[in-house]
Amino acid sequence: MPSTGPQALSSEIDLLRRMIATPSFSRDEAATAQLIFDHLAENGAAPRRYLNNVYALSEGFAPGRPTLLLNSHHDTVRPAASYSLDPFSPDMREGCLYGLGSNDAGASVAALTNTFLRLRTASLPFNLLLAVTAEEEVGGENGMRAFLPHLKEEGIEISCAIVGEPTGMQPAIAERGLVVLDCITTGVTGHAARSEGINAIYRAMADIEALRSFRFPDESQILGPVGLNITQINAGWQHNAIPDECKWVVDIRTTDAYTNEETVSLLRTAVSPHSSLTPRSTRVRASVISSDHPLVSGAIGLGLAPFVSPTTSDMSLMYDFPSLKIGPGESSRSHSADEFIRLSEIEEAIPVYHTLITGLRL
Repeated sequence: MPSTGPQALSSEIDLLRRMIATPSFSRDEAATAQLIFDHLAENGAAPRRYLNNVYALSEGFAPGRPTLLLNSHHDTVRPAASYSLDPFSPDMREGCLYGLGSNDAGASVAALTNTFLRLRTASLPFNLLLAVTAEEEVGGENGMRAFLPHLKEEGIEISCAIVGEPTGMQPAIAERGLVVLDCITTGVTGHAARSEGINAIYRAMADIEALRSFRFPDESQILGPVGLNITQINAGWQHNAIPDECKWVVDIRTTDAYTNEETVSLLRTAVSPHSSLTPRSTRVRASVISSDHPLVSGAIGLGLAPFVSPTTSDMSLMYDFPSLKIGPGESSRSHSADEFIRLSEIEEAIPVYHTLITGLRL
């Protein structure tokens, strides 16, 4: 394959620098969407755009063949207050490119775009679809949640996906889902001096303990037990009144042993009728790809070590097809002050992507 040294990467590195210099907070990514669209057009890829999601199809795209999605995101979180550098200044220092979004996930955008442009005219037994999407950091309604239905409307069916996120170029074969429960426990108000009423806090404490000690009958072989933590609690309005309402929040990290809806249903059986448990959303699902899927076996064949990711990504929205998360950079740098990517990490990622993709048999 062609060289992946600095000269061969100059176009994508320039794109990454321009992305860093252009604020692209979630739900406000129009400017970077245009940068990516223009870059693909300049390289002959005939890009398309849906909202702030930019995508391109390989040459000779045939609906009857399997389709491999190459995906990463171009939105960012807001910069941490502790930044010592300008988050929008793409500064180079000792082989590292600094700036907001450089690691999460601009490096993956650069590497996957380079890989797609090299392979889009190649003779492969499947189609390639590059998609650089929006609103990943917030799971927004105009990102992957809108983009996948759009593809179906266009008659494009995805067979499997490579999701570019900072994993040190090791393959993440699973990640947990997320459900946040807003809980309300009711009581009866009264005067504290006379111990009147029914204290909603005490009722909530009992139900909180019931959830802490609850054990799900089944456990995921890959992800282990469902994780559950009480993260917020609020009750009362003055010191001498028995509170008649207690609000509390539960953070649940779900697995593939149960759907998110089944998880909520089981937890509701564990608490008293005085507590209501309402999920904010059930759409962020656990993701597990089979160990014998060609993407996984291909990664293992390259000497890579599969692992379970502690973070969530747009894989949680890819309900209908298997996905593998792998990309340059380190997860520990994401959302941190003075975020950076080593250019060598991008250079090393491209041959891995290239070999993994060209060796696939879907």
